[in-house]
Amino acid sequence: MKNKESKIEIKKKEMAPKSLLENVKLSISPKFKDWVLFKNGTYIIFDDINQIDNIEEEAIKLMKEFGPVYAGGSAGDFNVISLKKTEGWIVSGHGYGMYTYVNPSELETNSPNDITIGIYGRSKRNSDGENPIIIYINSSKNDE
Repeated sequence: MKNKESKIEIKKKEMAPKSLLENVKLSISPKFKDWVLFKNGTYIIFDDINQIDNIEEEAIKLMKEFGPVYAGGSAGDFNVISLKKTEGWIVSGHGYGMYTYVNPSELETNSPNDITIGIYGRSKRNSDGENPIIIYINSSKNDE
């Protein structure tokens, strides 16, 4: 008998980029001014933007390094954080400052557990790692 891997049921509806951006903005503490959002909901928070010459290049480099998920690797570890200012969760794990937003509308069940949320969040981060497309950059350098 073959081992069957359980699959997470996801809805076919993708979040609109504007809705994704609005939810991610609400999920990040206002003290963090420098961050980059990728197409599938993964974002990277930067501590000191002044140490980075090109935030876009640095974000893509980090996403390619820490975004893809490999079986048995540390990228598979995760924590799920419930959000207070918006609906949904943040999935954190491997890669400093890298988080993935998961909206309840993306999951099939109305009461998902942390494993369901975390595995789905990892799959989104993996998609961003394999094909990193930046959809938004928030930079304190723009405020100067």
